[in-house]
Amino acid sequence: MKINVEIDEAIEKLEVLIRSNAWDDEVYQILDRLKERERSYFVGTKGEERHIFRADELIYFYAENKIVMAKTKQGTFQMKERLYELEEELPADRFVRLSKSSIANLDELKQFEASFSGSLCVYFRTGEKEYVSRHYVRAIKEKIQWKGRK
Repeated sequence: MKINVEIDEAIEKLEVLIRSNAWDDEVYQILDRLKERERSYFVGTKGEERHIFRADELIYFYAENKIVMAKTKQGTFQMKERLYELEEELPADRFVRLSKSSIANLDELKQFEASFSGSLCVYFRTGEKEYVSRHYVRAIKEKIQWKGRK
């Protein structure tokens, strides 16, 4: 891969151009990396205590009564951030939106079950389950297929 950086004072906004002979996995990976704003650590509270955890320790985030909670391997913690803010800072290849109120770690998913209403029910390795809105089903399928190619 060849990388060129051009500095021009006349340019008002950062621009990235990718040139390739094919739209392949390498292009997808570069795009994913450019879009990422990953955080190394997250902080959640439980009572008066603050807990620090990494993205790989997360099972899922969910919103309940306008409060965002993080379900981790160590317990459940309240977050200060909104769900959409956390989504922007999670590794895009490892997390997926299940509904307006939940985001899941793909590595923690165990199985899917179709429901009569056309939505999916996802089961986590912990035995817990969440429902997937029909709106997000396609994106989940694409992420699972993409993850399987690596």
